[in-house]
Order: sequence, then structure tokens, then C-alpha cells
Amino acid sequence: MTRRTITRRGALAGGLAGLGGACNRAGGESAAVHTTERVRWKLASSFPSSLDTIYGAAEVLAERVAAMSGGNFTIRVNQAGEIVPALQVLDAVQERAVEVGQTAGYYYTGKSAALAFDTCVPFGLTSRQQTAWLQEGGGLELLRDVYASFGVVSFPCGNTGAQMGGWFREPVGSLADLRGLKMRIPGLGGKVMEALGVTAQQISGGEIYTALERGAIDATDWVGPYDDERLGFYKVAKHYHYPGWWEPGPSLSFLVASSAWQQLSADYQAIFRAASQDAAITMQARYDAKNPAALARLVSKGVQLTPFSDDLMRGAAEASRDMQADEARKDATYAALDESFRGFREGARAWFGRAELAYGRFVSGT
Repeated sequence: MTRRTITRRGALAGGLAGLGGACNRAGGESAAVHTTERVRWKLASSFPSSLDTIYGAAEVLAERVAAMSGGNFTIRVNQAGEIVPALQVLDAVQERAVEVGQTAGYYYTGKSAALAFDTCVPFGLTSRQQTAWLQEGGGLELLRDVYASFGVVSFPCGNTGAQMGGWFREPVGSLADLRGLKMRIPGLGGKVMEALGVTAQQISGGEIYTALERGAIDATDWVGPYDDERLGFYKVAKHYHYPGWWEPGPSLSFLVASSAWQQLSADYQAIFRAASQDAAITMQARYDAKNPAALARLVSKGVQLTPFSDDLMRGAAEASRDMQADEARKDATYAALDESFRGFREGARAWFGRAELAYGRFVSGT
């Protein structure tokens, strides 16, 4: 155990002890912190409320914070567009238009390419590996250094699990079939797609269906079966490819304005930490529970499930390596995150690629 791990665990344990039993998870009961301090925050999400799992994590945060503070610390959750557009949440937190945002770091790679690691990079870590790197591998500390330059403190918000490769109007049978397509795809995955001949666009979740329906884009990624069904992509594109090699385990974040965080009492900071961890666990669990049935429903509606071809996967992997090496040469901050990330990924793959992969192949019949 590292000194950093001991320090972090000690701080968390001390903070939670200070709650005086604020959250009794075993019994499902919550007792209020004994303070009369009243705090009212606003949260801006990058997601529409119709996506009840991803947006729902913000609601879980607000519910837990209110319960553990006896209603004295409340967070009003606003869906994308209510306060600011979906892709301007970081800006809103920076400017203190809101105290906290729920978003994906890779939406803001134009501000810092290193923020991609806060969500995912192509051919990166699975959801469990991403969580382990953030929480125990030093990733969160490195990313908080990046966010500090924007006046923000970051907290993991949850993970969607491995994503699908997206919806296409026409089937993609080979690497060559990507050339000339217009696709909604954010982050560094979009840069890799551009290297493969795709015109990548960044469009918020609530606007994707219209763009696909009108032909402004030929393809789109989003998350997975449950969300994708709710957004209705299957109505205008029947070809559902997999895997989402650019998002094997994407994590989201709660971003808190540093000045607002510093004004919180130690009790309320501990409450927020505990509530954000609960929200993160809930998001992943809900996706894992809801995606299987949603996938079956999509297939029953005529959706064609097709894996990406081997030549496409190899070409994408090569383009991804080139892109990430180029980013590291250009940006010292990115290079520091990349070094930590790649080192952790190497060890994780050596372990996960054995026992779990062997078991998964057997039970799935592959």
C-alpha cells in the first residue's frame, strides 16, 4: 500500500466518521448530520433527463446529499440546456454559473487533450480497470491537477461499461467503408476516426436523433442498448456495430467549482464524497441490469448486430497508437497522464486477459 493510498483512505475514513453515522447502507437508513448550516447548489448536466440512467446518477447524488444532511445541503439538478448547453458544463462551473456539473471530460479536449483520460481513450481500459486506475492507480490525482487549472475539483460520477460501436445507415464491412462517412463521435475516438477517413462531429445526446434522421450525419455512437433504444436510433439506422473500441470503459465526472468546495464544511465535503461514490456504483449497476433486455428488444425490432471487421479493428488500433504518440509529443501534460495510464493498462491486461477472459470466452461460447 502506497503512502498516497494510506493518506486518501485515512482522509475518507476520518470524513465519514465525522458524519456520525450519516449513512447506514446496511440497513438502508440515513441519519442527518447534526448541523443547521444550509447550502443550496445548482447542478448542470450534459445529459437530457430522458436518459434516466446516466442523468439519473446526478439525481442519486442529490438525493443522497439531501438525505445525509437532513435536507440542509441540497443540489438542484438541471438537464442539458436548462442552464447551459450540454457541451458547456465545464465552462459553467468555471464561471460559477453553477456549483457542480455532471459531464464527460473528453468533451473538453479542446481545452486540454489530457482530459480525455478522465473519460476514456481508444483501446484503453475497461470499466473496472478505469475505476481502479482512477481510485488506486493515481489517475484521479493527476486529473485533478489538470482540472485545478480551470478552478475545478473532479469526482468520479460513474461508468457506462463497454459501449457499442454505434449506429450506421449502411453496413460497415471493412476499413474502407468508413471513408467519407459523417459520424457523431467525441473525444480522441473522433480524431482516430478522422485519420480513417471519417468526418467526425461532436453533437450532444439530445440532438443526435434529429441529425441522423435528417441525414446531417451517416452514423453515431452513444452508449449502449438501453440508452440507444430510448433515443430511438434504431428507427433511422438499422446497422448496430460493435465493439466501441474508442470507449471500452468510459467514466463520467462531477465537476465542482473549487471556490464552492472550499466553502463547504468538512461534514458536507464527506457527504458529497460518499454520495458521489454511491451515484457511481448505481450508474454502472443500472446499465448492467438494463442493457441485456434492451439489446433483445432491439434485435426483435429488426436491428442488425454486426462486429467490426478484423481489418477495421487493426487499422483503428494502429491509427490510435499514432495519434496518442503524437499527442504525447506535443503536450507534456498529456504525456504525463499517458505514461501513468499505459503503465497501469499493461499490468491490468496481463491479469484480466487471463482468468476473466478465459471464463468469459467459455460461458459466452466463443
